[in-house]
Amino acid sequence: MTVSGPGTPEPRPATSGASSVEQLRKEGNELFKCGDYEGALGAYTQALGLDATPQDQAILHRNRAACHLKLEDYDKAETEASKAIEKDGGDVKALYRRSQALEKLGRLDQAVLDLQRCVSLEPKNKVFQEALRNIGGQIQEKVRYMSSTDAKVEQMFQILLDPEEKGTEKKQKASQNLVVLAREDAGAEKIFRSNGVQLLQRLLDTGETDLMLAALRTLVGICCEHQSRTVATLSILGTWRVVSILGVENQAVSLAACHLLQVMFDALKEGVKKGFQGKEGAIIVDPARELKVLISNLLDLLTEVGVSGQGRDNALTLLIKAVPRKSLKDPNNSLTLWVIDQGLKKILEVGGSLQDPPGELAVTANSRMSASILLSKLFDDLKCDAERENFHRLCENYIKSWFEGQGLAGKLRAIQTVSCLLQGPCDAGNRALELSGVMESVIALCASEQEEEQLVAVEALIHAAGKAKRASFITANGVSLLKDLYKRSEKDSIRIRALVGLCKLGSAGGTDFSMKQFAEGSTLKLAKQCRKWLCNDQIDAGTRRWAVEGLAYLTFDADVKEEFVEDAAALKALFQLSRSEERSVLFAVASALVNCTNSYDYEEPDPKMVELAKYAKQHVPEQHPKDKPSFVRARVKKLLAAGVVSAMVCMVKTESPVLTSSCRELLSRVFLALVEEVEDRGTVVAQGGGRALIPLALEGTDVGQTKAAQALAKLTITSNPEMTFPGERIYEVVRPLVSLLHLNCSGLQNFEALMALTNLAGISERLRQKILKEKAVPMIEGYMFEEHEMIRRAATECMCNLAMSKEVQDLFEAQGNDRLKLLVLYSGEDDELLQRAAAGGLAMLTSMRPTLCSRIPQVTTHWLEILQALLLSSNQELQHRGAVVVLNMVEASRQIASTLMESEMMEILSVLAKGDQSPVTRAAAACLDKAVEYGLIQPNQDGE
Repeated sequence: MTVSGPGTPEPRPATSGASSVEQLRKEGNELFKCGDYEGALGAYTQALGLDATPQDQAILHRNRAACHLKLEDYDKAETEASKAIEKDGGDVKALYRRSQALEKLGRLDQAVLDLQRCVSLEPKNKVFQEALRNIGGQIQEKVRYMSSTDAKVEQMFQILLDPEEKGTEKKQKASQNLVVLAREDAGAEKIFRSNGVQLLQRLLDTGETDLMLAALRTLVGICCEHQSRTVATLSILGTWRVVSILGVENQAVSLAACHLLQVMFDALKEGVKKGFQGKEGAIIVDPARELKVLISNLLDLLTEVGVSGQGRDNALTLLIKAVPRKSLKDPNNSLTLWVIDQGLKKILEVGGSLQDPPGELAVTANSRMSASILLSKLFDDLKCDAERENFHRLCENYIKSWFEGQGLAGKLRAIQTVSCLLQGPCDAGNRALELSGVMESVIALCASEQEEEQLVAVEALIHAAGKAKRASFITANGVSLLKDLYKRSEKDSIRIRALVGLCKLGSAGGTDFSMKQFAEGSTLKLAKQCRKWLCNDQIDAGTRRWAVEGLAYLTFDADVKEEFVEDAAALKALFQLSRSEERSVLFAVASALVNCTNSYDYEEPDPKMVELAKYAKQHVPEQHPKDKPSFVRARVKKLLAAGVVSAMVCMVKTESPVLTSSCRELLSRVFLALVEEVEDRGTVVAQGGGRALIPLALEGTDVGQTKAAQALAKLTITSNPEMTFPGERIYEVVRPLVSLLHLNCSGLQNFEALMALTNLAGISERLRQKILKEKAVPMIEGYMFEEHEMIRRAATECMCNLAMSKEVQDLFEAQGNDRLKLLVLYSGEDDELLQRAAAGGLAMLTSMRPTLCSRIPQVTTHWLEILQALLLSSNQELQHRGAVVVLNMVEASRQIASTLMESEMMEILSVLAKGDQSPVTRAAAACLDKAVEYGLIQPNQDGE
């Protein structure tokens, strides 16, 4: 066999029934020859979307691999070649192309295995022999390189620390090489043992940005997943030295230090969890102590004067990730209790700091929100009333210490701290508001003539209006004040906040049309003003954020929703702001979108209960006429046209504590609303919605993960999963889908998950193995007994596709179970779609495991009439599946064949064998031929 060139797609003889696939493949080959690799790729992709045979699919995948090789996209080339190999393990061309891709990706050890397989399949092929020699030489070179790494490490540091080499290309290359070397564990160990940490410390001491970045990135490689090297590094550099780098003004250096500290935290926490022994244990007596030292230094950094605002934010981000338990199932929250005792006051000090005018501590627009999130996570991590009471006591003592005896500046600091608590653990914030004189001071300061005092007071008033009882108090005492501020203030910053306060109070009735705080039309006027502020790009993002906050409250009103989605400029401004550095706007944007799409939880009230409530003169919530499904669908269409998906994808990618679990849940709700209609799903996929849903389904609140998983299921059902979730992403979809099979999910969620898993199970063995690994099979089997016919059918179809895996076949072959019996009985059901699924499973299993054929007559006395009914069905697909099962049984055993031929089955097969040429005819004829071979029947004089 002659191998075509590394990137030459190969022809294939045309087969009947596949002219369109053949035509597209030929078109792709011509485009490839002309050098139009993108065009060729498109043709092959289109052909794959048609009903291609497995052989055609293998060829198309390896042709796509050839295109990707030419386009130098080696990751995709490897993926496509692997798909071809899945279809045909002996495909030397696909193996060769994969080896080329792996070689380019630097994975020489894997590339050489593919080439060795090629040579074993075609020992005389010179192309393979030459390629194997070349790659063998590269591997030897790599070994030599690694053996001389010590000298190279020393040389790299010499160049980096040479003052004469300042700013040269040589120095830049040396720093890049050092970082690359540290990414491999062997390289990181070489650097570490070559006195590397001390030399990296000298690079950090230079203060030069490029050298500091190179040092920090190299340290990441040294510490990554290695506890002993992490502790040694902290010991050499000094914990405070590493932490203090967070506080530098240079944003890139601060972020690099943040990444290093995150890696160090992960290594230390893994040590605490595993409890290392032996060698590691000798180096690290107590990894928990090292962890506390690191956290203690971060807490100290929060209140250190001279630290940059960005550095303070990074420190808060690290504490949010490192301190609270990952799961409430973990009983140990000692780290949280320790941080509350040691550092709660320091966190509150950041939360109470003023950005403008600048105080002693430099903070950013996001600092107070990050402090609120950390406080909220610490409070949520507490397990009992005593722990929560201690938290409240510490907060109240801190606020009192500023409020009492510290003059006006102290009162402002105390009120700002209360605002921080109200945005975080609101229970603590509400208790702080009850402290003597706090609420009265807030109301009084709203009337101050000083802008900074008004800002603090109005914001506190807005946050205090969160609870219904508090809203009614402020409606009585503060609405006139807010209106006066809105109308009379000359400061935009004050007017917009006053407006948001009015918006929040105006939305106190939520979606209940019959409960409105303000007169008819007032909320529309407020919303119009909010949109005006939002669209004014002359105002800074921090102030415009408040306009979004206002809309987040006002969009409970359906009239406001309708006007908002019609305002293209406002939607554009909203989406642009969501992409800005002003990350604290994310929750408000997500809230407004949830309201516009009606993706909050709403249950239609029972009409009988409504009548009863009216009779008892109880309040009955009323839905706005413009919140009916037709209006909601129209709003979703307008949001999609405005680019809502792209904006949400950017929001999901945000690396910020502001993207809380609650915020993620809101985004999941919106995504689910956007994919409700089948015709909208293509738009969502095209704009990256499929990729964005995966992290939402894997992290966040239980409700949020479930909503995102359901959206993933809807996309997987109606689109090509390999296109929607390209590359490795498709394997990440399995776990969220399996989570929808749990009993706490609704019937619709169960059904959609089963349908989606059915599609995935039909794609490749690797996906089937992933489904098995997630322990989905027992749950799928359970749903095969479900009363709801659609769920029962979907589960059976899913099992039919999973039956292609050896492990599932073993389950059916095992003694003492009724799995086979269930499929046989379902093949005789009245539900044609259930019949088709069960018969397909039987056909698959009896083909792969002939021993099952002899067990079919044992599972039910009705087996023969069920098979006869399949063959007599008017549905040709059912006929074909029945014919395949009968053929498998005839070929498996002469005894079974004898039983079949002694029944009416022989007459049925004889009639079917005389029909027009089709798969059913051929299977029937094959059954009769086998019976003749056994000597059970004789052909007639015509040889039939």
